[in-house]
Amino acid sequence: MPLHIHTPLIESRPLSVAAGRSIWLKLDALQPCGSFKLRGVGHACEVHHARGARHFVSSSGGNAGLAVAYAGRCLGVRVTVVVPQTTTERAKQLLRLEDAEVVVHGASWQEANELAQTLVGPDDAFIHPFDDPLLWAGHASMIDEVAQAGVKPDAVVLSVGGGGLLSGVVEGLKRNGWGDVPVLAVETEGAASLHAASLAGHTVELERLASVATSLGAKRVAERAMACLRTHPVQSHLVSDRQALEACERFLLDHRLLVEPACGAALALAYQAEALTRYSTVLVVVCGGATATLEQIQAWLGALDGVSE
Repeated sequence: MPLHIHTPLIESRPLSVAAGRSIWLKLDALQPCGSFKLRGVGHACEVHHARGARHFVSSSGGNAGLAVAYAGRCLGVRVTVVVPQTTTERAKQLLRLEDAEVVVHGASWQEANELAQTLVGPDDAFIHPFDDPLLWAGHASMIDEVAQAGVKPDAVVLSVGGGGLLSGVVEGLKRNGWGDVPVLAVETEGAASLHAASLAGHTVELERLASVATSLGAKRVAERAMACLRTHPVQSHLVSDRQALEACERFLLDHRLLVEPACGAALALAYQAEALTRYSTVLVVVCGGATATLEQIQAWLGALDGVSE
């Protein structure tokens, strides 16, 4: 049995009415650790465990780290997660709740990742947050589940950070014979590394990240994500932080499920009828986010209101 669960696939009446077409939701926010990350991370951890790994090391202050910690606890493997100084106390508490050792280092994920690499011993396995073929193969399982349910969408809407979810979904579409189904890849304007790559024709490193959607905070997308742009119909879309946050609030009201701003980016596009005019049936990946709180989302919105005033 895999570590991830088979998540619900539902047709959303509120989003369907808002967008004027049939909107289906893959509710991976309901994974045990709160996000889709468990699919790929769980698969990678199982493979490394079978190869004899006795310690998992990760670099993530969010969903990937939580997925590694959960997988390690389930498999009986010690876990160390290196997180940047920007990581919230709630995220660190959730990591410790899964019995992970938490090391705080650096001002960014890149700096935390550099330290994490030095902690990997000969009997250890490093679990990357997004850039690993094992992750993509695991994430592809969500499309397998959609295909098994007999729902073929005209398009898939998802959020992009480092590109792991995008890479996995494209792999899943191809292995189910759905290579013609386009992916609408959504980022917030302050964390748009895929969009920058699409304009440049190659991956580029952003000078800075400026978005409340911290789970989208990869300065450079994986090369595999760039390959997806070349080999699959992928459309890059941008939304504002405000749109992502308001989508989180609206989705909580519509479906009683709280997600983080990174997931809100995809939902923001799904609520916009004009963005989906070419499609009649749309699948939205509700990727989740275990560290989200309603208070934080409302505080961010309040801060944006203060700036606009």
